[in-house]
Amino acid sequence: MKRILFALTIAAGPAWSAAGTDPDWPCIQRKQPHLSLGQVWTGPVPDDRVTELARDPQIDALAARLEQRRLPMEEAEAAIAEFAAGADDARLTALMVAVMGKIEPDRSALIEGIARYGRSQVDLARRIEERRATMAELESAAEPDFDAIDAAEEALDWDQRIFTERQQSLTYVCETPVILEQRAFALGRAIAGHLGD
Repeated sequence: MKRILFALTIAAGPAWSAAGTDPDWPCIQRKQPHLSLGQVWTGPVPDDRVTELARDPQIDALAARLEQRRLPMEEAEAAIAEFAAGADDARLTALMVAVMGKIEPDRSALIEGIARYGRSQVDLARRIEERRATMAELESAAEPDFDAIDAAEEALDWDQRIFTERQQSLTYVCETPVILEQRAFALGRAIAGHLGD
């Protein structure tokens, strides 16, 4: 067990210690379960009127479009500029509130999914160690059952392959919340750039 968990730690880099207090967090990036508007927005603090404006169908639809990562930032900035041409500061702030209303739930779901991913890797590491122990017992038997040994070895190889493939994709998985944070910040900066126009 220690050998696999050690391999898991090495493969993930310093993530297991950088995770803070969450032992399920497998990423190098520090776990930040929620992203607040204040972290990505330098404009006015939204009041009740702005929060209500954020539900406006035009603002909500634009926020849904801006949130999509496949929309290049240049196009997002152009859409923001077009919206800003007829918007006051309250509507611009409402747009940012609506954008955060789209990004934050997606990001939170990703964070929870990554934690589940980390738990499943730890569980798989335990299963690999159990399979190794079973194989060692089978091989050390006075009369080894070679069919059972072959089956145990095949199951062990399969689990190890899955474990390795998941570890290799961990970097991409861990970067996704960061990409969302960067997008929220870039959108916030683009929207705030039109305040007071």
